[in-house]
Parts: sequence; C-alpha cells; structure tokens
Amino acid sequence: MHYKSITSVANEINKRVEGHPIGRLQQLRQELHGLPRVLTQKMFSGKSIFEDGGYAFHSGGRAEFQFNIGFETIDSLIYFRHGIAFSLQSSRNLPSIDPLIPKIERFNEFLKIYQDKFSDFRMWHYDQGRSLTYALAPIPSENVREGVFIFLGKLQQTHQIDFDLIIDDFNRLLFLYEYVEGAKKFPVLTEPEKKFHFTSGCPLKPSKTKVSVAERKLDKLLRHNDLQHALHACLSKQHGPDSVGVEQGTGNGTLVDVVLRMNGRFWFYEIKTGSSARACIREALSQLLEYSCWPGAQEAERLVIVGEPPLDREAAAYLECLREKFNLPVYYQQLDMNTGRLVTS
Repeated sequence: MHYKSITSVANEINKRVEGHPIGRLQQLRQELHGLPRVLTQKMFSGKSIFEDGGYAFHSGGRAEFQFNIGFETIDSLIYFRHGIAFSLQSSRNLPSIDPLIPKIERFNEFLKIYQDKFSDFRMWHYDQGRSLTYALAPIPSENVREGVFIFLGKLQQTHQIDFDLIIDDFNRLLFLYEYVEGAKKFPVLTEPEKKFHFTSGCPLKPSKTKVSVAERKLDKLLRHNDLQHALHACLSKQHGPDSVGVEQGTGNGTLVDVVLRMNGRFWFYEIKTGSSARACIREALSQLLEYSCWPGAQEAERLVIVGEPPLDREAAAYLECLREKFNLPVYYQQLDMNTGRLVTS
C-alpha cells in the first residue's frame, strides 16, 4: 500500500503498537515525568501530527527526546523516516531549548558507551537544509543551538513501508528514550552476547553521492568513512580480505573501527581525522585501551592509531615512551589517501 498521508501512517502505527513495549509509551511518560494523568493512549495524536509538514512526533513529545516519523525529499526522491529526534526549535510549549540540553548530554553519554546497540541506525540533522547521512556519534556542541533538528533512525521507500520494522525499532529505542528522559544512573547492560566475535568484511555506509571533494574534506564523519574503507582495502590487499573486519563489537558495548586477525591474534585500528598526529593520538588512545583492557574484553596484540597527518618526532618519542615505560603496544600509522598506503611509524 502506498501511503501519501502522514496521518494515515501515524494511525496505522497507533494500531500496531498495541501489545508491544512501545505501546506503553504514554504510561512510561507519566512515570518518568510525574504527570497527573495520561491525556491519550495513542502514540501519535491530532496535536502531534502535522499533515502540512509531513511529520509527526509522539503525543506530548514537543519538549522531549521525541519518537518521530516523516517524509523527506532527498535528491528529488521522497523517503519515509522513522526514529527518534531532538527538535531544538522553541515554541509555546518549549519557550527555550535549555531543558533539552541535559537530555542531549545523557544521550551523548549513552552513545559513547553503547554505540553498538544501534549500529544499524544512521543520523542526520537539519540546519537551513538537510545534512549528509552519517554514522552514529555523540552530538557536537556546535549543533546544540536554536533551530537545529537532529535525527537518529532509518529511511524507507514510501511505496512499501515496513511497519514491523518500525515497531521493532521503536521497541529498541524505548530503552534509550527512557534513559535520556529519566534520571536513573547510567545503565550497565549484561546481555549474554558480551563476547568478542570477529567477522570479516566492510559493509558500505550510506553516503550522499552528489558532493564535492571540498565538502567531503570538511565533513569529518564522511572523511572517517572514506579512511575506514581505504584502510580496509589496504589491509585486505596485504593480509587477505578474510583477515580484516570493520566495526567489530568488543563485547562491551563499543566498536573497533578496523580489526586485523593474524594467527589467532588481533590488531585493533582506531581511525581519527585530527589535523596532527598528536591530536589523533590524544583522541584515540583512551578508546583503544578500553577496547583491549576493559574486563572481559578481547586483548589486542597491537593497538594502532591511524590518521592522515605524518608522525612527527615528538609524537614518535611519546609513543616509544608508552611502549618502553608502560609496556603498551601502541603505534601510529599514516594513511596516504592518494596512494591508499599505510606509512608505519
């Protein structure tokens, strides 16, 4: 069925959420915010559906981390989005965006640790136009300002909307919503899958094709994707594609950019887009140590920081100190995007 009306989509979702965890969203809101009563049992209602704009958010969600659906036009094609969003647009119900700032901080805190829980989702934002689509990442401070709309979710073609996927994704996102909107301490997830499991390959990430070289260099997230694909190709050429995997889950809620498997041992690669080797090292070091040394983690034989700047004398001396004084197997490699080659430090 082809849905042309956001109202018809919202009504269909309202029917299908019954009996699912997301179907209790209004009761959860009452518990989290101490509301005296639930005004509606519906996920979307007349006051939260905007037919002219082609979007809707959950009932009462204007000042919240909101479950959001809508139609989007990308390169003259219309898509349907579903997911969760921060709408940093003041209104009568939200005179200032200040109440959303601590919620964004909780969102960032969660995503830094449990990014892999939503690794199949993507993010984008609107600020006088739609941004490129990028991998999940904490929201930078420059995007926390009046008028910006930040979205985490998925896109579908409008001629065949998968409602089962929408409900499943909303059920998964409910845990994130509850943490962001609530006041509970940071959750410790103890799922039985908490074990490192290597999988070779490098799945392509969504990326806008009509973009200039200059724009790609300015967009750090897209640049990271480019570096990741180039590093995968370089290591695959050297060691074989079955020995290299991208975005490997550590088993502790984090993702390693690239993992190389050799004789049953592993090298962890963390890619950074800093303007100097020092900046790349500073940003990547703590992540790599957590990936390899956190209790229950897969220990890596080598921790490799990858960036585009060359390694200077002081940075080389710093890494040598870490290796000799603290016995940390930390190295830096420059990735030359012109040749696709790694320069070993």
